[in-house]
Amino acid sequence: MNALRPVSSFARSAPRALRKTNPRTRFAPFAQSTRSISNEPERPAQAFAAQPVQDEAPSGRSISNPQLSFPCLDNAENRTQELNKKRSLSGPEPSYTTGNHEVFHSSEPFLLDWGGVLPSFDIAWEAWGTLNKDKSNAILLHTGLSASSHAHSTEANPKPGWWEKFIGPGAPLDTNKYFVICTNVLGGCYGSTGPSSIDPLSGQHYGTSFPILTMSDMVRAQFRLLDEMGIQTLYASVGCSMGGMQSLAAGVLDTERVARIVSVSGCARSHPYSIAMRHTQRQVLMNDPNWAKTRGNYYTSIPPHTGMKLAREIATITYRSGPEWEKRFGRQRADPSKPPALCPDFLIETYLDHAGEKWCLEYDANSLLYVSKAMDLFDLGAQLQEATASRRQANADKLQGAFLEQAKQDRCTLSLPDEPYEEQESSADLMASNVSDSARPSQPSAGPPEDLIKGLTSLRDIPTLVLGVASDILFPAWQQREIAETLRKVGNRSVTHVELGEDRSLFGHDTFLLDLEGVGGEIRRFLG
Repeated sequence: MNALRPVSSFARSAPRALRKTNPRTRFAPFAQSTRSISNEPERPAQAFAAQPVQDEAPSGRSISNPQLSFPCLDNAENRTQELNKKRSLSGPEPSYTTGNHEVFHSSEPFLLDWGGVLPSFDIAWEAWGTLNKDKSNAILLHTGLSASSHAHSTEANPKPGWWEKFIGPGAPLDTNKYFVICTNVLGGCYGSTGPSSIDPLSGQHYGTSFPILTMSDMVRAQFRLLDEMGIQTLYASVGCSMGGMQSLAAGVLDTERVARIVSVSGCARSHPYSIAMRHTQRQVLMNDPNWAKTRGNYYTSIPPHTGMKLAREIATITYRSGPEWEKRFGRQRADPSKPPALCPDFLIETYLDHAGEKWCLEYDANSLLYVSKAMDLFDLGAQLQEATASRRQANADKLQGAFLEQAKQDRCTLSLPDEPYEEQESSADLMASNVSDSARPSQPSAGPPEDLIKGLTSLRDIPTLVLGVASDILFPAWQQREIAETLRKVGNRSVTHVELGEDRSLFGHDTFLLDLEGVGGEIRRFLG
């Protein structure tokens, strides 16, 4: 970026009163010399900024500021141009794969919790260790939102996995003892059936005709894989983040199938803050023109890479922590010798920009929408479990061959309310309520909601490790405390609750990916 043109010595030194009253420096000439940018032909920001700054009026009469450059926008435009060029050669759709993996195919129709039906589906999976003769040493490892089945390197795919150091001989998931299975979730894009997959009925990509999913749907699909393997009982169900939610859901779905539960940085029900953050990511993504103009059916055109980049930047803010960023970046700028810019300038900004740019074509945009929505819908309370069971029973006839006609009739009729949301209780009232509540002694009813206690009753006899991180802002530590307290209230006497303080981990939500000693050590001790 060119440096700002220095103000003339007269303009710097002239007294304010003189500048105001001197007829040669009144504002009228300044207004006349100002260009109307909107009437000029469009020019790239970089090219415009590269031109030398020229005076449009005699020195001392006005100050002309140069146009800022916007390399961040130029990069996005260049990305689109590159994708347009590739379109005629190999198509714009990225290859959402992470290497060789196994694929389980289920040819039986699959009824989903919200009434959708998949005529068949695939689940990508990988495994490490050896399954013993009675098949009692299997551990099902659940992933986070965007992870693949490649949790650890294999002979077929030697690339390090996303949990490489946590799996292996002598590791927390010790492959000398256990047979560890990891899948890409239903709805994902790394080998399992999801929106980017081909609908066997239409021969086209599912796109946004893919049905709404739940965590329960994902786990039930995994159970079909276990059925195929002949694994009746898991030694443990283990998961972090979204996987921590699935790990609990697995136990609720089938208590006979899960002998132990490990839930790290998860929750028993999604809460408003995390729902709000995921909503924001989805809105940014869906408002990318490449998504909006196709309503998510972009597979034969340009993928919404800009929306994905911004969504990932928002997500990254929730994954890592303030304490860590203070130590890593502080208030440092990338290049203090240059003037400030509106594009990434501070080190933290360049970090977020890089994280978004790196990821924007590595994951399918629709998978992000569907899987994150499934996280929002997660609630192990009894009321939702009962409603889901009733809905599944009402939709059971869709599996009797009638689902083809039904699929044509089932259309989303969601519409925004005519009246905007209005506060039911003022902020002042809420504050007053909190003050008065804190002044009263604790009531016997204080603690987890009764609905959640009823919903987790089935986990009473399953030993469970619940681990949280104090610096986690996406799944705050109080959510893990809620799980542990709820399980104890239902009578579970084998609950291990661990909370890593900021003195042990500054990495926020991503601690489960980084802290081998803290997270890994606790898992190793719990599994025995």
